[in-house]
Amino acid sequence: MKLHELSPALGSKKVATRVGRGLGSGLGKTSGKGHKGQKARSGGGVRPGFEGGQMPLYRRIPKRGFFNRFGKEYAEINVEVLNVFEEGTVVDPVALIEAGIIKNVRDGIRVLGNGEVTKSLTVIANGFSKSAAEKITAAGGKVEVI
Repeated sequence: MKLHELSPALGSKKVATRVGRGLGSGLGKTSGKGHKGQKARSGGGVRPGFEGGQMPLYRRIPKRGFFNRFGKEYAEINVEVLNVFEEGTVVDPVALIEAGIIKNVRDGIRVLGNGEVTKSLTVIANGFSKSAAEKITAAGGKVEVI
């Protein structure tokens, strides 16, 4: 097989319907838009959520809560999950993703102090709780803040 012999699978590419090309085509004259009205006009139609001037649903429903656009959302892990790593390993965000402990770094990683760590590790993260930092250093490891 050569590059010039490649072609898309049969039926995967449909030919676009050409409208407004005479009565015999079945979509001539008004091009399937019917007669007059807002939706027949050029650029006609209404935006999503428009209810003909009635107060739309997204404005009728009461608002609740507060969303901080500047807030940071950290991926949080406990020190007990660090025991899956070998002694003396450097645990950084890449290592955590490869080990399957976290899926997404989000705005950073924060290590919390739930559980015990038994191995000497160098942990690199965006933040540590006091108890987490104490447990890691007590086990002979190091704590580094990004």
